[in-house]
Amino acid sequence: MMIAEMNWMDVEKQVAKDPRCVLPIGSTEQHAQLSLCVDVILAERVAREAAEPLGVPVYPVIPFGLTPYFSAYPGTITLRVETLMGLMRDVIGSLRRSGFRNILMVNGHGGNNPIGALAQELMADYGDISVRLHNWWAAPKTMQAVKDVHPVGSHANWMENFPWTRLPHAPAPEGEKPVVNLDAVKAAAPHDAKKLLGDGNFGGPWQMPDDQVMKVWNAGVEETREAIEGPWPNWDNR
Repeated sequence: MMIAEMNWMDVEKQVAKDPRCVLPIGSTEQHAQLSLCVDVILAERVAREAAEPLGVPVYPVIPFGLTPYFSAYPGTITLRVETLMGLMRDVIGSLRRSGFRNILMVNGHGGNNPIGALAQELMADYGDISVRLHNWWAAPKTMQAVKDVHPVGSHANWMENFPWTRLPHAPAPEGEKPVVNLDAVKAAAPHDAKKLLGDGNFGGPWQMPDDQVMKVWNAGVEETREAIEGPWPNWDNR
């Protein structure tokens, strides 16, 4: 269930019987010819599909994250590290005050990984919450599904090219892009990184058949659902 479909009284009843909730986190950044909001779209959708059969509330996706390396691409929005940490600290604190104790952050953007360390810090500070970071695309079963389809699955290539991340006016190029030197990209300032990346795809096929990418998607939903299911601490026994 989506929080947008609940009122505060619904939440009060929900936390009395189940302390779990899901918080999707994305990023607004270049994805070659795909939507700038790929990470937003995928994080929220995989969280919603995974949580729906479980009846666990899903919060609106946080649309901005850490992506300074793509800041030379028009449309990209990046937060400062301290801004994201402050935002997540406030959000998780609010979830705790609402009664949620088991919080799964479904992350759609690798640059947001520092929030995993913040989660550990908040768990130590509060002592009565469990907060986990789930990188849905990089979880073991999902990544194996990626490798089963094609050995090169990366940023803005076929691995993120789903029917719901495509733009009708911007079809994918044919064939494959040579894999870029990511070490050189990581060592470059944003404008130089843009020159090295060109359209922004890290390399590999721009698009694969939908029946193949759906194998990745289904694995991602299943593995995210498993993460929502737990294991979680049983706070009633503490």
